[in-house]
Amino acid sequence: MPAALWLATAACLAAATPATQETAAEHPAVKATEPAPALTTPTKPVLTGLATPEEEIRGLLTLGGRLADRGQFDAADIAFRQVLGSPRVKPAEERAALLGLAQLHRKHGQLTKAAAIYERFLKEHADAEETPEAMLALGRILRALGTHKLAIARFYSVLNSTLKVSGEGLERYQLLAKTAQFEIAETHFQAGNFAEANKFFSRLRLLDLAPADRARAHFKAGYALRLQGNHEGAVSTLRSYLEQWPEDENVPEARYMVATSLRELKRTQEALAATLELLRSEKSHKEDDAKRWAYWQRKTGNQLANDFYDAGDSTNARTIYSGLLALSPELSWRLPITYQIALCDERLGLPERARLAYDSIIKATEDNAPADLTELANMAKWRIQHLEWRDRVSQQLSKALESPATKSAAVPAPPRTPTAIP
Repeated sequence: MPAALWLATAACLAAATPATQETAAEHPAVKATEPAPALTTPTKPVLTGLATPEEEIRGLLTLGGRLADRGQFDAADIAFRQVLGSPRVKPAEERAALLGLAQLHRKHGQLTKAAAIYERFLKEHADAEETPEAMLALGRILRALGTHKLAIARFYSVLNSTLKVSGEGLERYQLLAKTAQFEIAETHFQAGNFAEANKFFSRLRLLDLAPADRARAHFKAGYALRLQGNHEGAVSTLRSYLEQWPEDENVPEARYMVATSLRELKRTQEALAATLELLRSEKSHKEDDAKRWAYWQRKTGNQLANDFYDAGDSTNARTIYSGLLALSPELSWRLPITYQIALCDERLGLPERARLAYDSIIKATEDNAPADLTELANMAKWRIQHLEWRDRVSQQLSKALESPATKSAAVPAPPRTPTAIP
């Protein structure tokens, strides 16, 4: 490497912030770490231009990793390719450069390029220590590209590579095998092969996994059954999951699926009870958990209430809408729900209660209301006019029906014609 290029590289290294090693496992439950470049930092920067080739290569690997962490992808690409182009690069350094380059393209969203680099790594370094992690990363990329069969083949390659391992490194390979099984199940799930996905997730529930991993496998097994159309199986599996893992992050979504599956099964009262139970559940103090609960509470309540209303079941619809009111004090949330409650009251033959609800919407939007709430207020006014029109029509019909009866009672009946006796 020319001295001028090494000087620039060393200066960048001296100014770079410490890099954090990237963890490439994407599965939210199984935390497998993808191979990061085996980087070593020089004990001190060399600014004289007299660095050895080994020091130059190590410096470029470190620089590439740090530039990638800072989002400077083009510069990082140059650093890694300088390593690969060096005539004195050692196999371990070449592997580190290839993996760093592949991770770089993956982070940058260039999945096809990343896949090609991983394929090159696996071809040229089939027996390397990092090979199983590289196959795992390649499988995830292939899945993201929609080539599910190829992805599953790569995940099975990970499994096969772990079967012959014993002694040193066994724990690492066992983790890789479990991760590969999760990825196979997830790939079947994303490909729409829900029966296969359920089979794999059900098996994972029985393995000696971390609690979070077992909980996720249990949840995804029920999810796959629901998407398969097996609502009975989904309700049974998800209820078992809710009982066994009440603190898992997927609990609110599982409650949504139980409620909607019960609705599909025409088990109306059970669906209503499941929905109300979700609406009344206390929220976690963690911000992310609270947001997740709020999302699934609103989605479940809205969907089930609207389903009941469309089916003509105004009583159950009103019950759920009333439960939805308590989820937020914001007018943008409460007023549309109040409007739906008023519609239910109309259907239930309670026009005065409906009128009061419409009036509350109009009063709440009198001062500087957003355009959508102003439109809602106009709709409420129209509903009040409609109620008044119905009252007038009802009164006129009552008068019209009463008048003939009154006249009929006032006119004496004509005398009967005597019947001839034989």
